[in-house]
Amino acid sequence: MVPRTVRERHRGPYRAAVVPPIADLDPHIPTGVVALADEATAEIARFDAEIGAEVVPFSAVLLRSESASSSMIENLTSGAEAIALAELGSREKRNATEIVGNVAAMNAAIALADRLDADAVLHVHAALMRDHPAETPGVWRTQQVWISGDSFGPHEATFIPPHHSRVVESIDDLVRFTQRSDLPLLAQAAIAHAQFETIHPFTDGNGRTGRALIHAMLRGHGLTRKVTVPVSAGLLADTQAYFDTLTAYREGDPAPIVAKLANASFAAVANGRLLVSDLNRIREAWNDKLVARRGSAARRLADVLLRQPVIDAAVVADELGTSVAGALRPIRPLVEAGVLTEFTGFKRNRMWQSREVLSALDDFAARAGRRNLDWCPHHCRR
Repeated sequence: MVPRTVRERHRGPYRAAVVPPIADLDPHIPTGVVALADEATAEIARFDAEIGAEVVPFSAVLLRSESASSSMIENLTSGAEAIALAELGSREKRNATEIVGNVAAMNAAIALADRLDADAVLHVHAALMRDHPAETPGVWRTQQVWISGDSFGPHEATFIPPHHSRVVESIDDLVRFTQRSDLPLLAQAAIAHAQFETIHPFTDGNGRTGRALIHAMLRGHGLTRKVTVPVSAGLLADTQAYFDTLTAYREGDPAPIVAKLANASFAAVANGRLLVSDLNRIREAWNDKLVARRGSAARRLADVLLRQPVIDAAVVADELGTSVAGALRPIRPLVEAGVLTEFTGFKRNRMWQSREVLSALDDFAARAGRRNLDWCPHHCRR
């Protein structure tokens, strides 16, 4: 029951993409772009080694930051506090819940990095879309999808991915491409990502799953070993330019997406270093405020707050191996030092937060969204 004019616009056949196989592709990329990608690869390796050597494990912080940034590309934005609450089970903020689903997808991608195949991709999508049964989590699409246009049909879309009957063979071809070891890794990951977005194998969640695929490749091929480089934070600075590189890839030019991923990596590393520096500065300041012996439960809880800035008694008990009833003991000196603030006002089911850590995480997100890269080192190429 739609207007006749709409029916007329969507009458007749339409053209869906036929995606060329890439399993044996020898991509032609300009020398300058190859050099840029090589430089970015070295920067990622340095960042992984630096942050992996930190006393405080920042891997969870960076993975959450990448998940939030990837979600922001899909216009799913949320503050650090709402995300932390969603991780504790709150369903009050829909976008925060979506971001927590992306955290689960990223964790699945990293866990399956050493055996990346079609089933692994399905597993990542299932983790991402677990709260959206209508989108058939972990199942290849069985219907035509399209990008932009309207919801009535594909005829006015800006891009129409391949017919669903072609999805499985295209994914199998893509998996063979990701498993090759004869290509520069960052270029390979960029092309694999663009191919995945072109196939668009799911009814929803393709972008976030496809960006998780990048991290699975970086980890599976050994470039990253300890941390997740928040490349989506680098892509956020100009999402339209990122989408334009995907269009260029579909028109036969892989160079723009390779250059975009390389530049995003530079920006992500710079932003990630600032975040880690901010968190280290916060933690050092706490040492001066906190009246507790070295190695005490309160000081161990302070380390937890850098990756879990919102806590309740159950979190403290789980992290420190104590009882829920005894969780208040390490919390009390942190409250007295101004490190933690109780924000529920309840007598029972109380929760505490570190406002300083939450602010540092929100600052990271704000920097990621800026198109002005003045904060970024000189090697972030526009």
